[in-house]
Amino acid sequence: MAEVTLRDVADAAGCSVATVSRVLAGTRPVGAETARAVRAAADRLGYRPNEVARALRSRCTGTVGLVLPQITNPFFPSLVRELEHVLHAEGRAVLLADCDDDPETEAARIAALLSRRVDALLLIPVDERRSRDAVAAAAARVPLVLLDRGCGPGVADSVAVDNAAGMALVLDHLAATGRRRPCFIGAAGTASAAVERRTAYAAGAAGLDPSAPERAVLGDFSVEWGRAAVDRVWPARPDAVICANDLIAAGALQRLRQLGADVPGEVAVTGFDDIPLAGLADPALTTVRQPVAELAAEAARLLARRPAAAPVPGPRRPVRTVRLAPELVVRASSATGGARGERVRPLDRTRSER
Repeated sequence: MAEVTLRDVADAAGCSVATVSRVLAGTRPVGAETARAVRAAADRLGYRPNEVARALRSRCTGTVGLVLPQITNPFFPSLVRELEHVLHAEGRAVLLADCDDDPETEAARIAALLSRRVDALLLIPVDERRSRDAVAAAAARVPLVLLDRGCGPGVADSVAVDNAAGMALVLDHLAATGRRRPCFIGAAGTASAAVERRTAYAAGAAGLDPSAPERAVLGDFSVEWGRAAVDRVWPARPDAVICANDLIAAGALQRLRQLGADVPGEVAVTGFDDIPLAGLADPALTTVRQPVAELAAEAARLLARRPAAAPVPGPRRPVRTVRLAPELVVRASSATGGARGERVRPLDRTRSER
C-alpha cells in the first residue's frame, strides 16, 4: 500500500497542503471547521507523519540514548521500564545499548548513539574513572544525565540514591536487633555505587565493632561472588552479612543454607536495591529499596533543564547532582521475634540537590 501523504489528506479535506501541515503540527491557529475536516481526513486515510522527514526539518530526532553496564543485572530492567514510560509520555523514544561492563565498549556505544543523532543521553557508567573521558566528551555535545552512578564532580548532571544513607539504615537496623559482628561482601573497582556502599559500611560498622571495617571482601555484583565470599567470611562467624546488592545477598543466602547456618537466628543477611528476587529469596531478604520511579522522573527533569549544546563552545552551565532517599525493607533474613514480616521505614528526607 502506498504511503499516505499530506497531499492526499489535503485533497480529501479540500484544502491546501500548508493548511494540513499547520493543523497536524499545531504550529498556527486554523479555523475549527477546517481543523476538524483535516483531522477526519487524516484518520480516514490512516495518515502517519514521516518522523524521518520531521527530524530533518527540525534537527531533532525525538530519541534518547540509554547506555547500561549490563542488562542482566535485574535492577537495570526495572529502571529501563520506568525511564521508557516517563520519556514516552514526553513524546520521546529510547534507544538502548548494553556495554557488558566494559569501558571501551561503553565508549563505542556512546559514539554509535551520537552518530544516530540522539537528542540526549542517559548513562549508567561502568566505572567512575575509566568512563569519565567518554562521558565528558558526550556531555559537551548533547544533554546527558548519569543515573545510579557518577563519574566524579563536574562531569555531568546526575541522579542516584543516597548510598551512604542506605547503608546507615542497614547498620541501624542490625544494631537494633542486637548484631555486633557484621561483615561486608561488596564489589571491587571504582564504580561509584560500589565505592560509596563499601565506604559507608567501613565508616558506620566501626560503631558496632572497631574491627568490623576489616571484615570486608570484594569481588563483583553477582550471585556467584556472594556464594564464594561466604566461604571466606564464615570462618570468623559474623552475626550479620551485609551485601552490596541483592544478587550478592542471594548467593550468600544460598551458601549459608548449604553450610547449615541459621538465618536469621545465627546470622542476619541484608542486600541493596530491592530487586524482585529479594522478596522471593528463602528467607525473604531484608534490603535497601531504591526509588526507581523517582530516579526516572528526576533524570527526565534534568534532561529537560539541560539545553542542547551550543554549536560554538562556551561556558557550561553548572552540573546538578540529585540524591534520593532510600527505604529499608525489613524481611525475614534479618528480622527477629515480633519484627518479622515486611516493614518499610523511609528516611526523614526524600531528596537533596546540589
